[in-house]
Amino acid sequence: MELINQETVQQHLEEYQGQPVYLHVETTNGAYASHFDKQVFNAGTFLRNIQVTYVQAKITGGGKEPFRIGLKLEGGWVYVQGLTHYEITENGEFLLAGHNFQGQLAAALEISRTPFPL
Repeated sequence: MELINQETVQQHLEEYQGQPVYLHVETTNGAYASHFDKQVFNAGTFLRNIQVTYVQAKITGGGKEPFRIGLKLEGGWVYVQGLTHYEITENGEFLLAGHNFQGQLAAALEISRTPFPL
């Protein structure tokens, strides 16, 4: 995976705009930390193969902070914060990930024209 380049990622987001796509969204604030500290409260989200058509996509942030991506739907938003890296797979899947300071996964947003494997 490569470090996010805001302009490049914005262009890739727009390639999927206006067409049905499948999303994988995953976030966690403590799955890794809680193994070492029983005082840490683990919370997270996991969604896979949610089909949406987004009408607008926007990446913001960067600098000293990780990036945020918002996908505007007809009736709401999908929003993922904490993204640091991206790649396009051979199958055309657009993968975005946020890694914590130890390199562990903290957030993921994946977009595909076909369902992700289960």
